[in-house]
Amino acid sequence: MPADAVSSADLLQLASDVVSRAVRAGATDAEAVLYEGDEFSAKVRLGQVETLKESGSRAIGLRVYIASAHGQRTASTSSSDLSAESITRLVSGAIDLARIASPDPFAGLPDPSEFGQHKADQMALYFDDVTEQPPAERIEAARICEAAALAYDTRIQNSGGGDYETATSHKILVNSRGFSGEFRRSYCGFSAVPIAHDDNGNMQRNYWYSASRTTRLLDDPVSIGQEAARRTLRKLGARRVKTQQAPVVFAPEVARGIIGNIFDAANGDAIYRHASFFAGKLGEQVAGSNITVVDDGTLVFDRPFFPPDADNDEPYMHKGGLELNPLSPEPGARDARAIQIGGFGTAPFDSEGLPTRRTVIVENGILRNYVSNTYTARKLGIKSTGNASRSLASAPSIGAGNFYLVPGAETPDQIIGGVDSGLYVTEVMGFGVNLVTGDYSQGAAGIWIERGELAYPVEEITIAGNLKDMYQNMTAIGSDLVFRSASAAPTIRIDGMTIAGS
Repeated sequence: MPADAVSSADLLQLASDVVSRAVRAGATDAEAVLYEGDEFSAKVRLGQVETLKESGSRAIGLRVYIASAHGQRTASTSSSDLSAESITRLVSGAIDLARIASPDPFAGLPDPSEFGQHKADQMALYFDDVTEQPPAERIEAARICEAAALAYDTRIQNSGGGDYETATSHKILVNSRGFSGEFRRSYCGFSAVPIAHDDNGNMQRNYWYSASRTTRLLDDPVSIGQEAARRTLRKLGARRVKTQQAPVVFAPEVARGIIGNIFDAANGDAIYRHASFFAGKLGEQVAGSNITVVDDGTLVFDRPFFPPDADNDEPYMHKGGLELNPLSPEPGARDARAIQIGGFGTAPFDSEGLPTRRTVIVENGILRNYVSNTYTARKLGIKSTGNASRSLASAPSIGAGNFYLVPGAETPDQIIGGVDSGLYVTEVMGFGVNLVTGDYSQGAAGIWIERGELAYPVEEITIAGNLKDMYQNMTAIGSDLVFRSASAAPTIRIDGMTIAGS
C-alpha cells in the first residue's frame, strides 16, 4: 500500500498491525509510535516575502524486545515510507537487530498496571483555526509585525525579518501490552527581528515573538513588533563593566535556563551515572527555602478571550503568554469568553504510555523527586515520573512537560529597585554548565543597574558562579511567570555572582 493511500483514520490500525506483526515475527514485546504533521513558515524581510515553505510528513518507529536469560535484547527501526514492502522491512530489520543486541536487565516495556492517559479532548491541545487561517493572513501578520518594528524609531534602519509559523502533529502510540493512545497538537506563532544603528554606525539586533496553540490567543502583531524594537534599541551604546562581584537579576527568558538546570540535575539518568551534583541529595536542602520547582505535563490554562463585537470586527488579541493565574479583564472591557488551552508541554501520556503528571522536583528548597522514564526508574529502584520522551528511532530519553519555578510576590520593577549596583541580564551566549560540579559560566549582555534604575546597556561580559551557591543565593523571585514555551520562570535575583568584564 503506497504511503498516500493510508488515511489519517487508518494510522492507528497501521500502528496496531505493526506491533502484531513484530510479535508474530519473534518479539517478546513491541511498541510502535507513528507521527504525522504539517508545517508552514513564511519569512518577510523589508515588506517582501523572502521564503515560503509548506510541508507534510508521516513516519513510523518500531521498538522490539526479545527476552533472554540475562535480560531483554532490544532494537529500534523507523521509516517514512508506509508502504507494505517498507513495513515488512521495518519489522524484519528490528527483529534482526534485536537478536544480535546485548541483553539489558533493565530494558522492557512498563508493567501494564502503569499504563494510562488523560482525555486528549479535554487538554485543549489542538485548534482547527491554525490550519484554517489563510496563508495570506499569516504572511500579512508577519509583514505587520516587521513594519511596526521598523516604524518604531528612526534608528531602526534594517531588519532580520518577520516570520509566521504554524505546525500540527498527530501522535499515535501502541504496544503489545495493551496500551493504545493518540492525540493531536497545534502551534502558531510569529516574530520580528529589527536591526538598529547608533550614531557611530554600530549595529544591534534583538527580537520578540508570540506563540500559541490557537490564533485566537496570539498577541497583536503591532505590539510584538514594537516590543522587538524596544528590546533592540535598549542595546545601543553597550559597554563593558569592570570585573566585580554583584547581584545579578535575570529576565524571565534567561531565568528559565538557570532554572532548567534543575531539571537536568534531577534527571534520573545523570543521577544513576553520578554525573549530577544532585546525586545522593534526595530529601536534602539543595536551594533556598523560597524555591519550588515543578514539572507538570497536565497543565490546561483558562484564558479570557474577547470575540469580535457588533462595533468592531477585529478580535481582541491576547496580551502576553499563558499564566498560571489569568489576569482579569481591564475595567470597561467588553465581556470575555473563557477559552481553555493546553500548555506547550502538556500531553495525555508520555512516550511509554504512562499518564503525564505533576511532579514537584524541589519544594521549599528540598529536593523531593528525580525525574525518570521506566528504564532509568528501574536502575534507581523508583517509579517512573511519566517523563519518557522519544524520537521515532531511539529508546526513550527523559524530557520535561511544563517545567517552571513557582512565582514569588515581587514585581520585576521591585526586584530591580532593590539593587543598588548590579546587572540585569537579558541575553546569554554559549554553554558553560558543568552538572557534575555545578560550575556555571556564560557570556552575557544586559543593562547595568544603578540605585535601583536601569542605567545603560552592557555587553562582552561573562557571568560566573556555582549552581549550588546560586540556588541558595536566589534572594528574590518575581511574580511575572508567563509560559511562552514549555519551560518558564519569572524574574529572579541571585546575589554574589562574578561579573568578568574589563
